Amino acid sequence: MSTLTSTPVVESDVRARVTRFHDAQNAIKREVQKVIVGQEEVIEHVLISLFVGGHCLLTGLPGTAKTLLVRTMARTLGLKFNRIQFTPDLMPSDITGTDIIEEDSTTGRRTWTFVPGPIFSNILLADEINRTPPKTQSALLEAMQELSCTVRGHHYGIDAPFFVLATQNPIELEGTYPLPEAQLDRFLFNTVLDYLSSEDELKVIDLTTTTLLPQAEVITNGEEILDFQQLVRMTPVAESVARYAVDLVRATRPSANGGGPEFIRKYVNFGASVRAVQFLVLGGKARALMHGRFHVSYDDVRALAIPILRHRVLLNFHAESDRVNSDEIVRRLLEAMPAPRG
Repeated sequence: MSTLTSTPVVESDVRARVTRFHDAQNAIKREVQKVIVGQEEVIEHVLISLFVGGHCLLTGLPGTAKTLLVRTMARTLGLKFNRIQFTPDLMPSDITGTDIIEEDSTTGRRTWTFVPGPIFSNILLADEINRTPPKTQSALLEAMQELSCTVRGHHYGIDAPFFVLATQNPIELEGTYPLPEAQLDRFLFNTVLDYLSSEDELKVIDLTTTTLLPQAEVITNGEEILDFQQLVRMTPVAESVARYAVDLVRATRPSANGGGPEFIRKYVNFGASVRAVQFLVLGGKARALMHGRFHVSYDDVRALAIPILRHRVLLNFHAESDRVNSDEIVRRLLEAMPAPRG
């Protein structure tokens, strides 16, 4: 099983594109790490999202540089960036835009004019996305899946590349609205930002308490990112690796006939969707290419399983009473389903 292209591929052209891909992603990491200390795994997840064309949910405590990371990444990529601060009184039109009536001063004729909202950008930071009701959260759904939005029956396209990088605070739950499952499923990753080590916190002090503030430089552009996305999709994946990804996702679903691991049947209400398999394979392709390989390995699938599956495995009251979370469920699943040898 491999990725096929509809047009002939010239080997020298592909080699040049791969070389540029590696140079660009290494340069992007260097520029981002001028501003962001540590969080290497989170930076890798965001880059994979960009190279796949997916969206990323950043979950972390206050002060873990979620917003700064997104701003720095947008600057490094040379893309149009907009930020929305989600609040309980935010309306869907505040995201998508709205029609206004304009009057021609010469003719007196009135016409409807569409004023685009912040969603018309390349990178959209949805800050504290769980602070607004589901009606407003759902204004992102069409854009995240179809690169378009509909306002008053009119269809408006959004230029590619388009990424939603959303943040949420996992501890302050008062006045928040959990994201609907349909919207969670559209995020490639739910990546968690943890506290830094003591050495990294010292580096943060050195960077942020002096007069010299680091600035990231522009490395690439939207056209090149779209080319990188095509290159990622050209990366082959063996049928055995793809089947392992399928089996892993299918094992998250409690079977009505009693199949599957016992802990899945005990703790899980609903497992991951087919979209999880798609993202495991696409994310594995991007990770393989970023690590200098030209094929997807079992390790690529296993390395991305937790951030891809943690928000797609819905647990029941038994899990809550036993204090078992989705991360632990996926870890148990990876232990129960080791990668085939050879």
